[in-house]
Amino acid sequence: MHGRCKHIDVRFHFLRDLTKDGVVKMVHCPTQEQVADIMTKPLKLDAFLKMHDLLGVCLDPEFFFSLAFPLLHLISKSHLLLYIHLHSPSSSGMSSSDKPEVVEKEVKEKDHKEEDKDEEKGGFIDKVKDFIHDIGEKIEGAIGFGKPTADVAAIHVPHIDLKKLDIVVDVLVTNPNPIPIPLIDINYLIESDGRKLISGLIPDAGTIHAHGSETVKIPVSLIYDDIKDTYDDIKPGSIIPYRFKVDLIVDVPIFGRLTLPLEKTGEIPIPYKPDVDLEKIRFERFSFEETVAVLHLKLENKNNFDLGLNALECEIWLSDVSIGNAQLGVPTKLDKNGIGFVDIPITFRPKDCGSALWDMIRGRGTGYTIKGDIDVDSPFGPMKLPISREGGTTRLKKNKEDGEEEDDDDEVC
Repeated sequence: MHGRCKHIDVRFHFLRDLTKDGVVKMVHCPTQEQVADIMTKPLKLDAFLKMHDLLGVCLDPEFFFSLAFPLLHLISKSHLLLYIHLHSPSSSGMSSSDKPEVVEKEVKEKDHKEEDKDEEKGGFIDKVKDFIHDIGEKIEGAIGFGKPTADVAAIHVPHIDLKKLDIVVDVLVTNPNPIPIPLIDINYLIESDGRKLISGLIPDAGTIHAHGSETVKIPVSLIYDDIKDTYDDIKPGSIIPYRFKVDLIVDVPIFGRLTLPLEKTGEIPIPYKPDVDLEKIRFERFSFEETVAVLHLKLENKNNFDLGLNALECEIWLSDVSIGNAQLGVPTKLDKNGIGFVDIPITFRPKDCGSALWDMIRGRGTGYTIKGDIDVDSPFGPMKLPISREGGTTRLKKNKEDGEEEDDDDEVC
């Protein structure tokens, strides 16, 4: 062999020769038995306790008791020490460190060796698990390990109109662990009678602080046109039930990745704009320079829920001439599927109305248009709804005497 290659014999053939001569025996060590893993990587509780036992490290009862100190009102120190004493390997007269493994030239079959070892050790891992189970979830909180909890705290409706409904769902997440945990994903679904209305995914939703609670907000927008195009039986003005489902995916040390499922039910509206009509115009003061009048409007609520009318602002046209803007003076209530009346004061200059006013004075019908918005309160939150009336006709009539029947025509008194 060339002198420059003599190192190959040392590096690659030394162990082979020792194995061939029977000096050593090479045995495969699976990942589950790599004791060094406890020093090099994070492990789950089962693997950690197993590596801890293979190292021959004894459990100090006093240390374990200090971890459980917040639970003194549930268990006494003597009970805890007795439990550990009875369930630790040292109680049988031999600890893990008293039984070092000896590498023999001839090794028995690996499976039989592991079974004998587990029986001899008395299942120390299972005993530790039993102890944690005995004192319940509170001991997990005391030693710093615990599963986070979540609950739907509230559902808000910050905005609603004829086009869409905005919903914000407040989810309260509590982290009992001594380190922050990441909220990896939020999967949500809103359905009605088993039919999907909307679903979505919110990735990287934040972090829950150690030993704290955080309110996670889930914003959702329901587009009414999409719902009505998909489901023909959902009509404007109706109320439909909904079921909100959400899965919070968190990453917790020891436990790994967990899914926290939540569910909440309720009702959402499909709003419909009210119908508006001009019943009559009553003149308080009339002159060609400035006229003060009161518009008597009829509003029909076509929704299956009550509306509290807080504000109304509209513009009035006679023929094609705008005579001005009008605003609601006194709030009123519109019952569901009911009719209400409101009086709207308005001031305008008749001389600017042109022939439309003269046609009305001569008794000829004059077309009018009303366009505006109303601000209402509903059981689901405040709304801003449009109102409009085009193609109406009004004419000047004398005041009705007592006992005289009134017709259904729009009139000016």
